[in-house]
Amino acid sequence: MTDAGPADASPAAESGAADVGSTDVDRSASARHPGTGDAAPDFTLEGVPGGDYRLSDHAGEPVVLVFYPADNTPVCTQQLRSYSESLDRFGDLGATVLALSPQDVASHEQFAADNDIRVPLLADTDKRVAETYNILGPLGFYRRSVFVIGPDGVIRFARRSLSSMTYVPSDQLLDAVRAAQA
Repeated sequence: MTDAGPADASPAAESGAADVGSTDVDRSASARHPGTGDAAPDFTLEGVPGGDYRLSDHAGEPVVLVFYPADNTPVCTQQLRSYSESLDRFGDLGATVLALSPQDVASHEQFAADNDIRVPLLADTDKRVAETYNILGPLGFYRRSVFVIGPDGVIRFARRSLSSMTYVPSDQLLDAVRAAQA
C-alpha cells in the first residue's frame, strides 16, 4: 500500500534552544516542524545493530529517515522488510536508511532477528526526535512518516501519514533520493 497524501511543504517553525536530556536533538531554527526545504534537525540515538547513530555522521550523503509506529505490527513489518529488500539499491545511490520507533533496543534486536530486518533500527524511547520532526499524532503515538534528506542536510521529501496504515514504497523513495542528489 502507498500513502497518496501530498509531501509536506510546511514552513519552518520558530527557533528554540537545544534540549538537554537522554536524547541529543538539535532544536535550532526550523527544527520544530521541519518540512521540505528545511534543514534536517540532527539527533543521536542508540540503535541496532549496536551503537549510537548520529544523523550528522551522514553529512554529504542522502539519508532516508523512516518513522514507524511499532515493532512486530503487520504494516511496520511489511514496510521494513520491503526497505530491507531494497537496501542494496539505496546503497547503490550512496543513501543510508535509518528507521526510528519508540521501542527500546532489546525490542528492536528481537524484531530485526525475527523478521530479517537489515535496516538500522533506532530507539526513540522518549519520542523527542519524533516530536522534533512533528510526526506524533494527537494521542502521542508515532505517525508513519518518511523524510529524504539530501547530501546538503536539507529535507527534500517529507511524508507524514495520517492513518499509519500505508507507507511509501521503496521505488518512490529511490526516486526521491535521486531527486535529492540532482
